[in-house]
Amino acid sequence: MTSPIPETPFSARPLKHSTGLLRTPDLSTGSPAEKREEIALYFANTFDTYTELFDCLADDAGYFRKSIPLRHPLIFYLGHTATFFVNKLVLAKLLPERIDPRMESVFAVGVDEMSWDDLNEDHYDWPSVSDVMDYRAKVRTAVLDLIETLPLSLPINWESPWWPVVMGVEHERIHLETSSVLIRQHDLARVRPQPRWAPDRETGEAPENELVTVPAGSICIGKPYDDAYYGWDNEYGRHEAQVDEFRASQYLVSNQEFLTFVEAGGYQQDRFWSEEGCAWRQFAQARHPTFWRWQNTGWRLRLMTEEVDMPWDWPVEVNYHEAKAFCEWKREQTGQPIRLPTEDEWYRLCSEAGVEEVGNDLAKANLHLDHAASSCPVTRFRHGEWFDVVGNVWQWTETPTYPFDDFKVHPLYDDFTTPTFDGQHNLIKGGSWISCGNEARLAARYAFRRHFFQHAGFRYIASEREAAQPNAYYESDKLLTEYAEFHFGDTWFGVENFPKALADLALEAMKDKPTGKALDLGCACGRSSFELAKQFDEVEGVDFSANFIRLGVEMAEQGSVRYALAEEGELVSYHTRTLKELGLDDCAGNVSFQQGDACNLKPQFTGYDLVLAANLIDRLYRPRRFLESIHERINDGGLLVIASPYTWLEEHTPKEEWIGGFKKDGENHTTLDGLKEHLSPYFRLVSEPTKVPFVIRETQHKFQHTLSEVTVWERLPR
Repeated sequence: MTSPIPETPFSARPLKHSTGLLRTPDLSTGSPAEKREEIALYFANTFDTYTELFDCLADDAGYFRKSIPLRHPLIFYLGHTATFFVNKLVLAKLLPERIDPRMESVFAVGVDEMSWDDLNEDHYDWPSVSDVMDYRAKVRTAVLDLIETLPLSLPINWESPWWPVVMGVEHERIHLETSSVLIRQHDLARVRPQPRWAPDRETGEAPENELVTVPAGSICIGKPYDDAYYGWDNEYGRHEAQVDEFRASQYLVSNQEFLTFVEAGGYQQDRFWSEEGCAWRQFAQARHPTFWRWQNTGWRLRLMTEEVDMPWDWPVEVNYHEAKAFCEWKREQTGQPIRLPTEDEWYRLCSEAGVEEVGNDLAKANLHLDHAASSCPVTRFRHGEWFDVVGNVWQWTETPTYPFDDFKVHPLYDDFTTPTFDGQHNLIKGGSWISCGNEARLAARYAFRRHFFQHAGFRYIASEREAAQPNAYYESDKLLTEYAEFHFGDTWFGVENFPKALADLALEAMKDKPTGKALDLGCACGRSSFELAKQFDEVEGVDFSANFIRLGVEMAEQGSVRYALAEEGELVSYHTRTLKELGLDDCAGNVSFQQGDACNLKPQFTGYDLVLAANLIDRLYRPRRFLESIHERINDGGLLVIASPYTWLEEHTPKEEWIGGFKKDGENHTTLDGLKEHLSPYFRLVSEPTKVPFVIRETQHKFQHTLSEVTVWERLPR
C-alpha cells in the first residue's frame, strides 16, 4: 500500500519543529501517509539541528583546525553525515546517481578515533565551508524528495527500502553527540556560545554518595528483528542472564567525589591503573579529568562553548581508564569490592529503578536536549532509589561490546559494530544530555575505545562477583570458518548437513544395540559428536587438529561459535551458530573433545559401541595401521562407520600406504576392496555402501560438491 503524495513538496515546506528534538518514530503503526509525514519531519528536524550545531564555531578556522590530534577537523564531520545518506541510498539503489562524487569520497570514511599512540598526520585537501553547506542543502532536498515519492508500506523493517532512510537519520543523531564532544575539545577561541546550546546554570553542594542494594534477578535483553523501533545491528538477538545481588552507588560520581581521588594523588600511583591505563596516562600526561581547568582562583569546567566555575555537584566526565582507576582507589580506601558495573548489572539496575523509555513528553532524565546543552546536578533526576540511572552522562561499564545470540549485520552497513568486537571497546550505557533518537532508548548499545572521551562518567558498584568478560571473538582463519559453516551453518543446494547425516545414519544402524559410548574420530568441529549424544550416554570427539578441537570445545562450553565467512575478496559476513538453534543444547554435557592421532590412539580410547570415522581414512599417514588396530577399541557387536570420498593424495598419505585407488596384480584395486581386506578378520560389512553427498562453501560463489562413500561394519565376537 502506498500513501498519497502531498500537494506541496516536502523540500519546499517548512519542516521546523518548535518543541526541540523529535523522538525516534514507531515504524510499525499508523497509516503510510502519516508515517511518510513523520519521517520527513524527523529527517528535517535532525538534519537542521545538526547543521545548527556548527554555529558554535567562531570562524572558518574552527572547521579546519583539529580539536584533538586523533580526529579529523570538524569540516569532515559536517560533510560526513550528508555523504552517508547519499552513499547508503546509492548502495540501496534508491538514488539513481551521486550528488557530488568528490564530496562523497572525501567525507566517506575516517570517523573513528585512532589509537592514542598511532597519530595520523595525513594531509587532506578539504572543501570550503560554503561548498559543504551548499552540498548539505542539495542532500537535504534529495532526501526529502525521496521521502515524498518512495512507495511506503508498514511495517518498516530491515528489508524495507525505507530502512536506509531512517538509518541515515539515526546515524546523524550519533554525530550530533560526537561532534558536540569535538566542539567541547576545541580551543576556546574557536567557539562561541549560542542560545540554542546554552548550558544548565544550576549547581549546589554535592551529595554524599552511598551504596544501595540491587536484589538478585534475571535479565532478558536484545531486540527481536520485528521490533517497532530502529536499531543498530548489535541490539538484535537475545541475551539472558542471572544477576547476583550487588550494591550500586545512589548517584553518579560527582566532580566533588572524584576530587578526593585527584587530591590523593590517584593520577600519580600506578597501582590503581591497568597496564593500558598507565600507558595512556603517561602518553596524555594526564593529572586530572580532561575537561577540568586549573586557574589561580580554583578549578573550572570546560563546557561545549565556555568555561564555568566548577559545578561540584555535576557528574565527573572521564574515560574508562580514569573511572577504573578511581574504583581501584575506592576499593583500597573502603575495603569493599568496588568496581564498575557490567552491562547486565546496568540493565538489572534499570529494572529495579523502574526506568521507562523516553516518551514524547519532557524526559524525566537529562536526555534528548530536553533540558539544557550540558550536564546538570546529580541530585535532580530520581529513578527509584537512585539518580541518573539514565541520562546526564553516559556510564562506563566493565563489559567489552559483544554480539548477542542471533547477531546479524545489515548488508548496507556491515561494519557498524563488527570492528569493535576486539575486546578494546567498552560499552557505555544510559545516554547523556544530548543523546537522542535511538541513543536514548534502553536497547541502545554503544561502545568506545577505553581512552575515548565522550560526555561520559560512571557510577560504581560493590559486588563479590568478578565482572564476566563475554566472548566477542569471530574466528577468521579461512579453513576453520569453512569447517564451522560445514558443521553448524546453512545447507546448500538442497544437500543435507553432512556431519548430521552421518550421525543419523549411524544412529539408525545402532537400533537395538547398546548406546553407552561413542567415538567421533576425526571429529573436526564436532557436529556429529553432538548429534550422536542425542542417544549415546557419552561421546568422545577426537581430532588431530587442536584448532578444530578448540571450536568444538567452544561450542560445548558456551553453546555457540562465531566466525567471519568469506564472501568475496576481502568481504566477509558474520555468523553466530548455537546448539540451541540446532536442537542440541541438551547434548553438550554428554560430549568431550580431545586432541589425538587416529594412527596412534592413546590406550584410554576404548570400550566403544560405535566408532565414526568421517572423511578420515584418505587423510591418514598410516591408514593401514588404523584399520588393523581399530577393532581393539570396539565392543563385540559394536559398529565402525567409515565415510570417505577416497581422495588419495601423496601430500597426506605415502603411496605405499594407500588402501586403494591403484592397480594390484594388473587389476583395479578400490578403496572398498582395501577396506574389506583389512577389516574382514574382525568385522562384517553390514550392508552395501551408501554414497552421501556434501557441500563445502568457500565463498558465496564457490562451493565444493563431493560424494562420500559410507560403509558400516559390525565387530565380530572375540
